[in-house]
Amino acid sequence: MGGSILCLGEAVIDFIPVRAEGGAAYRPCLGGSSYNVARALGRLGVPTEYGCAVSTDLFGDQFVEGLAQSRVGRHFLTRIDAPSTLGFVSLDQGEPAYAFFDQGAADRICCDMPSVGALAGIDTLHFGSIALIREPAATAYETLFLREAGGRRLISFDPNIRASHVKDAPAYRARLERLLSRADIIKISGADLDWLHPGLAHDEAARNWLAHGAKLVVITHGKAGVSGWSQGSHAHAAALSVEVIDTVGAGDSFMAGLLAGLHERDCLERETLLRLNSQALHEVLAYGQRVASQTCTRRGADSPWRKEIMT
Repeated sequence: MGGSILCLGEAVIDFIPVRAEGGAAYRPCLGGSSYNVARALGRLGVPTEYGCAVSTDLFGDQFVEGLAQSRVGRHFLTRIDAPSTLGFVSLDQGEPAYAFFDQGAADRICCDMPSVGALAGIDTLHFGSIALIREPAATAYETLFLREAGGRRLISFDPNIRASHVKDAPAYRARLERLLSRADIIKISGADLDWLHPGLAHDEAARNWLAHGAKLVVITHGKAGVSGWSQGSHAHAAALSVEVIDTVGAGDSFMAGLLAGLHERDCLERETLLRLNSQALHEVLAYGQRVASQTCTRRGADSPWRKEIMT
């Protein structure tokens, strides 16, 4: 198996709507795309680190405790005397919609990225979501991404676009194009791909990214399942039928399941990804679906443990 995966990005307190006596209420849950991926990977038994700044407030304490409970390393975590990012979630449309409150938040002002030497022992870097929208951290993350792209470490990328949070769409699209052209593993939802490239066929987008150097492209389609393309193979895995509580964190759980499946097969290297056959690709896609479906049966981004997936 490969070395550790470092997940870089935001940590957000998701306020999830719940029914309560006297009317609607919100339940605070640990969240944030990269934070969710890190916790899910730790629970799946993959050596994982999380890198970002979190607040010294009570929510920051909960973020740190959540990582420890999920067996995620904190060597790249810093604490800043600044507030935590809060995200209020709406589930009225089926897919979660978010309103973020993050002015001056610790994870938004975080610009201290790890040096080359500090990354010894890290074999894969995972990036994505609003961490690449919010300045000044967004520029710092992009600089690290491009510094490491094409080097010894794999780059995993899930744009996980929150379009309502984008203030300068042309600049953001240009940033995503720069990063997508340099990533090794790309996972993107069909809805995000349609926002980024309206009218472009999904298989054509996958072929374009593979032509630019990606080793694996995965596109999720919700109830229609998930498709994956490598340089020499293609596979599809169906969605699983479960009783859905909410879909918060489902995409992040799928991302973690995908990386965990590749890790267990010693495929988190460029050469092994190039040799990924259709059967192995189907297996890792299906594993990701199992992890995501379990998350959908729980409130918030509460991903399953490995033992729950194996039974």
